[in-house]
Amino acid sequence: MFSNYLIGLREGLEASLVVCILIAYLVKTGRRDALKPIWAGIGVAIAIAFGFGCALEFGSQELTFKAQEALGGSLSIVAVVLVTWMVFWMRRTARHLKAELHGRLDAALAMGTGALVATAFLAVGREGLETALFVWASVHAASDGTPRPLIGVALGLATAVLLGWLFYRGALRINLAKFFTWTGGMLVVVAAGVLAYGVHDLQEADLVPGLTHLAFDISGTVDPSSWYGTLLKGVFNFQPDPTVLQVTVWLLYLVPALALFLAPVGFASGKGKVKEPDEPGSRPSAAPQA
Repeated sequence: MFSNYLIGLREGLEASLVVCILIAYLVKTGRRDALKPIWAGIGVAIAIAFGFGCALEFGSQELTFKAQEALGGSLSIVAVVLVTWMVFWMRRTARHLKAELHGRLDAALAMGTGALVATAFLAVGREGLETALFVWASVHAASDGTPRPLIGVALGLATAVLLGWLFYRGALRINLAKFFTWTGGMLVVVAAGVLAYGVHDLQEADLVPGLTHLAFDISGTVDPSSWYGTLLKGVFNFQPDPTVLQVTVWLLYLVPALALFLAPVGFASGKGKVKEPDEPGSRPSAAPQA
């Protein structure tokens, strides 16, 4: 449940900050008339992301077992690629996000209502589709027959919306650079588990060999139905009897990805320590006031 809460919180907060930047800029520049097209674009983006998630969930139920495993494994790998790109991209370019969105918004204001709707849709829609795919893959990997994974995602999204509103009202200030660094690092760990589970799905679909070659089997020691087994499964997508290929893929992804992400220099800026991203507001350390 925690890993799914983290996904909802991290992805949802990124989208919330984008919305805060767009709304605050229009309010401060006296263009409240443009708020309706912006909210329309945001609404369309949320609806499409929700529809995409529903299509993944209900569409896959009509497939055979092997087809379900093949689809689940393939989409899990795609989700890991997208979320890895996202966390590195956010760390490298977050400090420019405010200026980039303002530039797009100025151009859209000059073009008219349709451009405003499209700007809001594109700004939020990418986050929404990535979130839907990664949430589906993570819930699929961590599913234990209970609604807890979905509850975790819902709570994470609700927290993100609340934090976004508090940022906008100026009632909350946190170090966003540290927040995105720590949550990004934890998402890399979650992604490693999703990737390993995706490989296992492909093995069960007979698309990848090695299903019977186990790296270890501690199912007699670690009961998957116990509280600690459930905790390990929910946070790390841990399974007591992984295949050799699962463990190999997990290590080959997690070690270099986490080392590069947490390094002072890497994909962040190429010039040293990552700067704190702009918070929604006119001053670097202040949240916007309506």
